[in-house]
Order: sequence, then C-alpha cells, then structure tokens
Amino acid sequence: MSGREPWTGQAGPPSLKNLNLMTRAEWGARDTRNTEYMATPVSIVFIHHTAMSRCQDHESCCQELRRIQNFHMDDRGWDDIAYNYLIGENGCVYEGRGWNRVGAHTAGWNKVAIGLSLLGDFTSVAPDPRALDAVRNLLDLGVAEGKISANYKLYGHKDVRNTTECPGQKLYDIISKWDNYDSNQPICPN
Repeated sequence: MSGREPWTGQAGPPSLKNLNLMTRAEWGARDTRNTEYMATPVSIVFIHHTAMSRCQDHESCCQELRRIQNFHMDDRGWDDIAYNYLIGENGCVYEGRGWNRVGAHTAGWNKVAIGLSLLGDFTSVAPDPRALDAVRNLLDLGVAEGKISANYKLYGHKDVRNTTECPGQKLYDIISKWDNYDSNQPICPN
C-alpha cells in the first residue's frame, strides 16, 4: 500500500481508530441461509466492485446492500451476500459474511480468500478516496487481528477470471499500485 506507514503494533492498529465498520444489523441484512467457515489467516484478498449503483451516504449504501443481498440470495440462489465486506464511497465498511465465513465472490477461491467489494461501477470513474482509505484500513485491521496474513497477496477479480472486467479498470489501476498487489497469475492452493 504505497505511501503508507505499516502498522507496527504500537498504540493499536490505525485501522481500529480510522475504520467506520457497520454490522449486518446496522444495514438491515437478512439472515443467512447457511454458514460455512474458513480457516484464517488467509493469504489472498480479492478486490471487486458491485458494478451497480454508487452510494455516498449511509442510507443509500444500506439500500444498495439490501438490493445486492436480495439479488445474490433470490436470483443467484446463494446463502447470503457474496462478499466478506463491502465498502461505500461514504468511507464506511459494511459487514457481509465477515472474516471467517466462506463467501461466494471468486469461484474456486472462496474457501481460501477474502472478498472485498466497493459499492458501485468503477470501470470509467475512480472510487472516492474515502472508500480507498477504508479498504486500506480494513486490510490493516485484517492483518492486525490475524484474519489476513501479513504477507498476503492482493488481486483484482479479473486476475483469476478473464470473463470479467471486475473490479473495473479505474479501480484496478489503483489497486495494482498497492504494495501487496501481485501481478503474477495466482495459483489456487486448493
């Protein structure tokens, strides 16, 4: 994560002070149908975008989250919203499946990776800097809490699925400059 001081473990991780994390109850999530847990820490993180509506305030983000969850559960038949966490352009992080639950975000990788998705379509426009800061703070928190390995590899969804533009070219251009981004084709440890 270029230009950022790494967390040293002194005075608490900066992400605990800088992260505005909303629980499932706070955004009005439906109950999950089934829960499958994964081992942590994970060594792989995928960045996605929802390719749907952008949101700039808490209420519109909550509405968009419920819309996405309904789509994933009712139309796709998944157990819950696909992602572990979702990030709004208001700078808030919204709990999806959380750190320990297997997601439905990246086929073939869900049991060994965390999926983070920014709310919106970032094909031709970059996300608000507040959203990018929230992603970096969330990654710091995941490392600090032992949910993500300190030497994790970061990828865009399209790095393992050539039929998608996800996470959108503008967002991909940004994350591909972050320190943990790996430009090598990942090999699934399954």
